[in-house]
Amino acid sequence: MSMVLGFVWYGPLFGKPYMRMQGVTEADVEKFKTDPKKKSQMMRNYAFTFVLALITAYLLSYFLVFGSIVLGLTGVLAGVKIAFMAWLAFVVPATANLVFFDKKKWDWWFLVNGYYLVQLVAMGSILAVWM
Repeated sequence: MSMVLGFVWYGPLFGKPYMRMQGVTEADVEKFKTDPKKKSQMMRNYAFTFVLALITAYLLSYFLVFGSIVLGLTGVLAGVKIAFMAWLAFVVPATANLVFFDKKKWDWWFLVNGYYLVQLVAMGSILAVWM
């Protein structure tokens, strides 16, 4: 789910603005497609991203168990609330520091954080129903 969302988010939905924010041109993308080393690196990056998404889902499931036991939250709404709290507690501060210290722009922050929010809420909703 995470990989599909990333493909759509950073492709058809917001691919052009994201490329512009990163300083990547269409020519860069075309050159990238023909470089075997870069293709191999990208496949490795996708593999790591997949593993990280599994870790995120696994740990989010622990938060959902905690939410159901301690807070009495259940169902899809529990998944949405717990995912939102995880996003607000961990993703927002960490990525805000990239704006403050790594000179990322706020438009980049909103685009990237929008992705993480949608990813976590979707993941939390699916896990809440599944559990």
